[in-house]
Amino acid sequence: METAYDRKERKNRMDAKKLEILMTAVDLGSFSRASEVVGYTQSGLTHLVNSLEREIGFPLIVRSHNGISLTEQGRDLMPDIRQFLQANASLENRIQGIREKQTETIRIAAYASIAMFWMPEILYRFRRICPNVDVDLRMVDHALEPFELLQDGKTDVIFASRQNYGTCEWTPLYHELLYAILPKDYPLKSPTEFPLKEFEEKEFLMPYGRFDIDVHAAFKREGVKANEQTVYVDDETVIRMVGKGLGISMMSELMIRGNTDDVLCIPVAPKSIRELGMGTEKGVELSESVRRLKECVVEYTSCLQGRTF
Repeated sequence: METAYDRKERKNRMDAKKLEILMTAVDLGSFSRASEVVGYTQSGLTHLVNSLEREIGFPLIVRSHNGISLTEQGRDLMPDIRQFLQANASLENRIQGIREKQTETIRIAAYASIAMFWMPEILYRFRRICPNVDVDLRMVDHALEPFELLQDGKTDVIFASRQNYGTCEWTPLYHELLYAILPKDYPLKSPTEFPLKEFEEKEFLMPYGRFDIDVHAAFKREGVKANEQTVYVDDETVIRMVGKGLGISMMSELMIRGNTDDVLCIPVAPKSIRELGMGTEKGVELSESVRRLKECVVEYTSCLQGRTF
């Protein structure tokens, strides 16, 4: 929709165009020769100059069989008209230059694990193809927080695990296994899998808000009721607590990456997977920069599946 500013700017451009046409006609001494240069018909050009004279309130040119020439008032105005057109052209160039330098900002909300292990490489790739686009990256603590921020219009793109919350345009990116996190001396029945049933009545350390929805979904499928202890600490601290024998836990691949020296990390059975993806506002066409970001994300994550932590 055209704004009042747009209408004013369009009118100013039209007024400047009339003056440019007048200058061309005067310099060439003929409407017919000027019409060939400016791409107007001779009658259209004459109409524009007549309109300009009506706006000003007095004649600017004299028409004769020999062509056209300036009136006395026209000669008085000509230096100012030339100066105005030069200043107008300079201003338009400056405005265009500023517009081209303006940076767009993409707001991203992502789980801490995704922000830590994915975003540096993704943003590196994105910056190479969109150097003038800024990214505002926000790490979130709760599983549903990215979806809430997107729904409230406080972020443009989210990276999270698929949840049954609200609606968004969802792009699946990666499927990661869930692992049991156990002390080194835990008496394993199998070195390759840890039955979900074995969590029953165990002291289970649950990081608050970060992963409880995915854990509860896995437990519910097997009817498991662990002795949950909610701990208000980060994932790394939970892993250290497990390493000291204070309980056991369950985390996803990204959550435990780089923190496995003091614990055992065994895939749970039956196999439990959570889907990580990218979400944007539903029904809204992606901007060019967000579309390019998505391309970087898909390209990067397509190379990750099957790797081990």
